[in-house]
Amino acid sequence: MIASLQYISQAPKTGTHIDAIEQVLQAGGKWIQLRIKNQTEAEILPFAKAAQALCENYGAKLIINDYPHLAKAVNSYGVHLGLQDMPVPEARKIIGKHQIIGGTANTFEHIRQRVAEGADYIGLGPFRFTRTKENLSPIVGLEGYQKLMDKVRKAGISTPIIAIGGIEAADIPAILETGIYGIAISAALTNQVQTSTALAEIISKIHHASALNP
Repeated sequence: MIASLQYISQAPKTGTHIDAIEQVLQAGGKWIQLRIKNQTEAEILPFAKAAQALCENYGAKLIINDYPHLAKAVNSYGVHLGLQDMPVPEARKIIGKHQIIGGTANTFEHIRQRVAEGADYIGLGPFRFTRTKENLSPIVGLEGYQKLMDKVRKAGISTPIIAIGGIEAADIPAILETGIYGIAISAALTNQVQTSTALAEIISKIHHASALNP
């Protein structure tokens, strides 16, 4: 089952990715993606182990960004691969059938590519400019989501598609109206004074939008 709300880890102003992840888990988050850039697999491994232990304690699912070998090593729920990362079929050979694979997309051609590769879900974006990602792909925006989701429906594609990239709580209703399956959040949950309040607002907006757009 793919969650309709996903948290992409980000180091807070003070602390580490693990501190941010623990705050989101304490607030009720159930799907965490550990996304640490510009470090080696060996450097990320301790973070992956700590994140997996936390997710197990809180009954949440952990996705490891970029590194299938790390996902396998810590027995995470799955791995997420960017467009410049290892191809999905190659990653599948590493992690096997029991872990899931998500793949990034920016265009309809990318979406079709991810479906053909057998990705379990697709992260589509970025919605707007975000400082959390280097080498940012072209901005999709709300109109872009509308056009892409129209094509997805006409093509009969059923793979869950998650909107990602600079999304704030106020953006959620309009994005979900396009038919997008779910939302990935990073900065909107990191460095919040009250993570639980911020997460509750986001969850409320998703549930309300889902009721209006079943």
